[in-house]
Amino acid sequence: MNMFNQTRNRAARERAAEYATRCDFEKIFTEDMTTLHLLAFLLTADQAKAERCFVAGLEESTQGNPVFRQWARSWSKRAIIRNAIKIMAPAPGQPSPASVSPDMPKESPERDALIASVTELEPLQRFVFVMSVLEGYSVNECATLLSCTVQEVAQARSFALGRIATAPTPAYKISSAPLLAQAQTRTT
Repeated sequence: MNMFNQTRNRAARERAAEYATRCDFEKIFTEDMTTLHLLAFLLTADQAKAERCFVAGLEESTQGNPVFRQWARSWSKRAIIRNAIKIMAPAPGQPSPASVSPDMPKESPERDALIASVTELEPLQRFVFVMSVLEGYSVNECATLLSCTVQEVAQARSFALGRIATAPTPAYKISSAPLLAQAQTRTT
């Protein structure tokens, strides 16, 4: 019986140690295209820059360092985030973009209001909100990736949460209350 467990455990370890291939990443970027493109758009607040982030993220994922297969999906998101940071170079005090009219397909008034609320934030606040609240990065990870202090990230996050919580869309406020409450408890 012990021999069978050892064989099963070894096989499980070997599968877990398999690296993602170009085909794996192409499949992820195809299957998750809408989500990954939305991530890029929320970060950049610009359709053309979002497309550049998406393409650069795919290239970086397929040609970059080897990644374990089970991490490929999160690595793809991280590649898009890193490319958005390169393109946008968010820093404290940068002004928010002029009123952004997303070229995204209209889904629902609630979703469109959230997208508008996020894209109207200042670049650093937008990056911190997307990375920490929507993608679950820690304040320290955000600070490292954005080359900011932890205090700047915490301040940007707090401001972004406050601004989005006071967005003038009642439908969004109702459905986002649990998300915002959870995000605020992570900050404290």
